[in-house]
Amino acid sequence: MSGFPPTLFAGKRFAVVGLGANGLPAANALRAMGATVEAWDDSETGRAAAGDHVLRDFREGPLNFDAMVLSPGIPHRLPKPHPIAARAIAMGLPIVSDAELLFQAVRAAGSRARFVGITGTNGKSTTTALLAHVLNQAGYNAEAGGNLGPAALSLPFLPDNGIYVLEMSSYMLERLRTIRFDAAAMLNLSADHIDRHGDMDGYALAKRSVFDRQTRADLAVIGIEDAGSRAMAAWLDTMPARTIRVAGDAAADVWCQEGILRDAAGPILRMAETAALPGAHNAQNAAACFAIASFLGLDREAIARGIASYPGLPHRQEKVATIDGVTFINDSKATNADSAERALMCHDRLIWIAGGMGKEGGIVPLAPYFPRIAHALLIGRDAPIFAATLREHGVSFDSVETLDAAVPAAFAAAKRTHTPVVLLSPATASWDQFKSYEHRGVRFGELARALANGGAA
Repeated sequence: MSGFPPTLFAGKRFAVVGLGANGLPAANALRAMGATVEAWDDSETGRAAAGDHVLRDFREGPLNFDAMVLSPGIPHRLPKPHPIAARAIAMGLPIVSDAELLFQAVRAAGSRARFVGITGTNGKSTTTALLAHVLNQAGYNAEAGGNLGPAALSLPFLPDNGIYVLEMSSYMLERLRTIRFDAAAMLNLSADHIDRHGDMDGYALAKRSVFDRQTRADLAVIGIEDAGSRAMAAWLDTMPARTIRVAGDAAADVWCQEGILRDAAGPILRMAETAALPGAHNAQNAAACFAIASFLGLDREAIARGIASYPGLPHRQEKVATIDGVTFINDSKATNADSAERALMCHDRLIWIAGGMGKEGGIVPLAPYFPRIAHALLIGRDAPIFAATLREHGVSFDSVETLDAAVPAAFAAAKRTHTPVVLLSPATASWDQFKSYEHRGVRFGELARALANGGAA
């Protein structure tokens, strides 16, 4: 944890549960700031990664801590609380996310660095990375992390002129207590993580909490392209923060019209100049970025230059290979149907690789885009469910079980049907066959590039 005083949390005691990409960096950072840390992971692999941290199964013994850091993927309420979380709640021990502790650490160290929180069902990673890129290109001292990239407590200490840009998942937003975002954005709402929040109302409430504790000095940015977001925009109008509405293809405060991003003052830039941001959904992401960057002090020309030079994110409509005129696109980050829709709409004709652990509703919402699919290759646990949907709509497909089988089959189908694009946009979680969507996307890239070398990867 770079730059924080080593005695900042001296005398504080924290329990850390879950020692993965979020929990282990949190444990390390808290100890580096002088706190007493005890940790636990239910898996032997996680415990082995703990190094010299004190390990204790918190199902037993006293819970005499100031707070518990629970990794985002571990439930504390629905669908069923983890036994340790249930015990903490029963004993009145606060459960917090590491983003909350980053905020507390920054303020305790005397810095007035600003905080930006970005959430939404889809687009939050792109918008977070885009805004950080725009700020850094303009010479601002900005760090991005949270649900994207480095865990929040892995980020370095920033002085008064610094800006933390944090991607906030609904899981993280459930566990905030004092953090106030100077600028916050909620991009869109569609069915996702319903098991953790009970229903769409519960999910929307979790997302809405990104705006908690904002004042008249702060900015609230809200997408307005779905009914849930529009309802949240109406609620924001009753709150103290200034509200800006953004849209990719509808009238708003910042919006895109005929391919040009604009606001009331006029054109900002042509979206055709932003090769890494195709589609109306990315125009909305750019609009949110523009609104926040303007609030943070950048002029419109600097913002336009930054957006135009954005290189894109791995695993989000990432071109990984072109072989014999067929382009392979890695959109492994599409872990639900709404996210996959945003990739499908960018291509007139494609070979589609999909499947894994599907979300509520499966791929039924994607039916309007099925005519674009020359052939589909289905993988993973819910391939039979996806197959039934495609069969009902007359879409040509094969169930091939694994990504290793799907990629060469997709290439063969692309050549047979003279289709220029092979798109991995699974519309599912990856955990049935992969460690993460990143793992899935990396493997897709390996397999695609190997086709140029005879197919072995």
